[in-house]
Amino acid sequence: MKTQVPAVDGWFTLGDSPALLASRGVETGSYFFPKNLAFSRNPAAPTEELTEVELSRRGRVWSWTTNHYQPPAPYVAADPFVPYTVVAVELIDEQMVVLGPLAPECDPKTLAVGTDVELTLGTLYEDDDNEYVVWHWKPVAA
Repeated sequence: MKTQVPAVDGWFTLGDSPALLASRGVETGSYFFPKNLAFSRNPAAPTEELTEVELSRRGRVWSWTTNHYQPPAPYVAADPFVPYTVVAVELIDEQMVVLGPLAPECDPKTLAVGTDVELTLGTLYEDDDNEYVVWHWKPVAA
């Protein structure tokens, strides 16, 4: 069995309940994704202390688009290129919007603004030893 590893280290957790990792300002409560614990990106509080937090695993579709063209390098596309959908998900508790791909087994024609979605993991690629995973958004079963 291959070891599951994040394709982008430090951006999300693994396991049965994966979560995106963000930084949050101690004084302002502002969230930032992807996380950066070195400095605040809040111009109103550039020196505030930051902590690492897990973002909500569920949100609502704010918008989405399906890319029907192959992006230029350095993007590495499947051969042949397969269209993919990017979803903008509103995280209610954090009052922010986070982008991520739609899970490949999901049909973008079923999406609507306000559709409840949850974070899940999926394989980006594999080598002999590892399965490299990324986060996806998947509609919540009704």
